[in-house]
Amino acid sequence: MSRDNNKIRIQKYGAGVHRFGVVLAALTMLGVPVIPAGAAEPVKVPAQARAMTAVELYVLYRDKTWQWPDGAGRMQDKGRAFIGWSGSGDDTRWAEGRWVLSDTGLMCLKADWYGIQAKQGKEAGKSCFRHRIYENTIYQKKEPSGSWYVFKHAKAADSDEFKKLVAEDTVSAQLAKLQPLTQQADAKQQPFSAQASNGAN
Repeated sequence: MSRDNNKIRIQKYGAGVHRFGVVLAALTMLGVPVIPAGAAEPVKVPAQARAMTAVELYVLYRDKTWQWPDGAGRMQDKGRAFIGWSGSGDDTRWAEGRWVLSDTGLMCLKADWYGIQAKQGKEAGKSCFRHRIYENTIYQKKEPSGSWYVFKHAKAADSDEFKKLVAEDTVSAQLAKLQPLTQQADAKQQPFSAQASNGAN
């Protein structure tokens, strides 16, 4: 292969890596939970594995907080409400929405994500995770293009992503801090006339 062809292949590979980095950053900024690379090795799901039912997923996630590398999401039992936060500093976002289940093994987080900076505004987000189970081992992948990995071994291991589902609500307190920041940012964006029209004739 010529040196020129090698150079073209390296450039294409570099562009692909860059695009992946941009997409990953965008997902993270929208508060979409992304399984960290290297946290779980991709695996082949046994042919005998079946889709988890909505009831099984409900038991797995209800009243649990899913701890992410840069935030957390809370799947509340009451009203199937979902709340979450993600990011740090000026890029921090918080979310309110619902978590939705299906008998095809799908659990989706549908929420509006709000930035604490006025320019960030509100973004609708949706993240879905597919689940299969075989002999008490749960397999998960992020839709639409994630890789299957062991979410929970039959005998749960400390390294399982499942271990990041905790009963403690660590999200509500964080939202109580972030929501007023968004409201302050929105107030700064209001036109002067709207701010000054407080009972003025």
